[in-house]
Amino acid sequence: MPAQDVHETAVARYFEAWNATGPEGIRKAVEAAWTQDGTYTDPLADAAGPEALTAVIAAVREQFPGFAFRRTGEVDGHHGIVRFTWELVSGADGSAPVAGSDVAVLAEDGRIRTVYGFLDRLPQA
Repeated sequence: MPAQDVHETAVARYFEAWNATGPEGIRKAVEAAWTQDGTYTDPLADAAGPEALTAVIAAVREQFPGFAFRRTGEVDGHHGIVRFTWELVSGADGSAPVAGSDVAVLAEDGRIRTVYGFLDRLPQA
């Protein structure tokens, strides 16, 4: 598989995990997207392993019901490293109070080993 396809697939699986619903759906999507020892770190979360990743995603889904994550730009990658931008969009009114950019390091099998997330926009307190 060409490198760009590997990067696109990894990012697609990542969004499937963040948009999954219910504990079982999230867990299954996390296992498809991340390696068993996969990690996710952003200014608000630091998670390692499927249980912690599932818990972080479930907490965000609970905090933002009716919202979905979507990619906002092109996937850019090389040497098993990929970066992309995203926003969290309301299904009700299309607003996107949260946006960011992530950098992921991929394992040999194309799954995510590590994600470093950056939050570019957060809701006003």
